[in-house]
Amino acid sequence: MTASSPRSEQPPASDLPAAVLWDMDGTLVDTEPYWMASEQELVGSFGGTWTHDDGLLLVGLGLWNSAEILRAHGVAMEADEIVQWLTDRVQRKLDEEGVPWRPGARELLEEVRGRGIPTALVTMSVRRMAEQIVAHIPFPAFDVIVSGDEVDAPKPAPEPYLKAAGLLGVDVRDAVAIEDSLVGLASAVEAGATAIGVPHIVPLPESDEHILWPTLEGRSADDVIAVARARKEATAR
Repeated sequence: MTASSPRSEQPPASDLPAAVLWDMDGTLVDTEPYWMASEQELVGSFGGTWTHDDGLLLVGLGLWNSAEILRAHGVAMEADEIVQWLTDRVQRKLDEEGVPWRPGARELLEEVRGRGIPTALVTMSVRRMAEQIVAHIPFPAFDVIVSGDEVDAPKPAPEPYLKAAGLLGVDVRDAVAIEDSLVGLASAVEAGATAIGVPHIVPLPESDEHILWPTLEGRSADDVIAVARARKEATAR
């Protein structure tokens, strides 16, 4: 992890983002393969076929939206039952195979926390899974968690990021969001946050609406602060 700057070189508080808002699956942890394997198992149990391309369509979506797509592929279960079944399977894989962290994610999160910047986890997974993953982080990582079972309108709607900012007591327009999916970026941008896209399984396009970083590995809190500062300067013009 890149060492923090000496306090005398710290940027003024006005340059710091009001908060850094983190997506979980695919951004903080590499759980998408666990989800895809579980989806394939579930659809297969009803005699259907679920391909890798089918799984890509669900990346970043709210679980209940995903459940309806799975129902359309022949899964004869209620949406709540599908969400519970998939979550149970993924949580079991996390217990058996471990938490697969994305490169540089924990290191950047720890450095951001060390700078005193508030953080929120904004995930469309349910809270029990979010708490399972957070429990594996060896430092106090998040001030709040917003999960998919706690919002009415999941990503790509802006509600998850607006709710996170509200719980932190900050203006979402002064916050930075880190995402790996088009669905998540759309949610963050619509909410008004400064969005950083870190592509993983799904490619992300170049856009004036978000910043693209190929990886979080080697990124520092200063990099996040620079993104927030550039947004502030651009909007002040």
